[in-house]
Amino acid sequence: MVEERGTSVSKPQVPDDWQPRLVALDIDGTLLKWVEGSGQSYEQISPAVYDAVHEAVDAGAHIVLASGRSPHGMDKIADLLDLPGEGADRLWVVASNGAVIFRYPPLEVVHEETFDAREAVRLVLEEHPEALVAVEERGVGYRVSQPFPEGELSGEMIETAVKDIVAGPVSRVIIRDPTASADDFVAMAAKLGLHGTDYVVGWTAWLDLAPVGVSKASGLDHVARELGLGSEVALAIGDGRNDVEMLGWAARGVAMGQAVPEVHEAADATTDSVYNDGAAVELRRWFRDGPRGSSSTLGFRSPEG
Repeated sequence: MVEERGTSVSKPQVPDDWQPRLVALDIDGTLLKWVEGSGQSYEQISPAVYDAVHEAVDAGAHIVLASGRSPHGMDKIADLLDLPGEGADRLWVVASNGAVIFRYPPLEVVHEETFDAREAVRLVLEEHPEALVAVEERGVGYRVSQPFPEGELSGEMIETAVKDIVAGPVSRVIIRDPTASADDFVAMAAKLGLHGTDYVVGWTAWLDLAPVGVSKASGLDHVARELGLGSEVALAIGDGRNDVEMLGWAARGVAMGQAVPEVHEAADATTDSVYNDGAAVELRRWFRDGPRGSSSTLGFRSPEG
């Protein structure tokens, strides 16, 4: 069931005969179900979600995966979805909360935003001195100040001093404190302000630092322009705080049923939870071409969203 949340002067409700030409899909908590209590997600696409995604593809929509994950944690999700289809153009993917955009296959980074994270990291570590710090080492894994909890990062973890991790420009910094809560990090980020950077707090005490003005929305806007499209033909579905901007950017932004309150507030509508295939419910509102009958599984992994 989808619950509509009304309209505004700046963003009117899409008409009943509207059909998206760009569909932006979050991964963890939207396409993949959370492993309850762990902050990780099962690497499994349900048959209902798989079918609904391919109904959209068959109707001519561009599917864009948009996640906080790094590129090497996203190509496997495209493979689970069998995207792109045989003979289709390469997939557009928005990674690292909008800081990295790549095409697949093969994985080719076509746009990246970077920033100097040193001051923001220093301020956060003053508040949480035991927090863990990570930056992507592309194609390998992450450079980390200390090992992260098992399953939270994909690829190899290379222990590196914090000063060296953030010595040069970076596209994204992860800060994680397993002893704190998400609410602790929300309060800390509001207190610090973190000027010169943008940030988003995850489901746990997980903080993503990004260049100013960079979000999934900015990444999707870049992709839309490359495709010759605008936000007025975009549908976006997500469940995390890092989805708020893209739900506002798209003509129709839909929150998953289990999303945190601020995500529901940013959305135009709320669909069923990920445990009830809410993404499929929303997609089938606009694309109704019938089942294809497939599903795929890898295991389970991270909370990067």
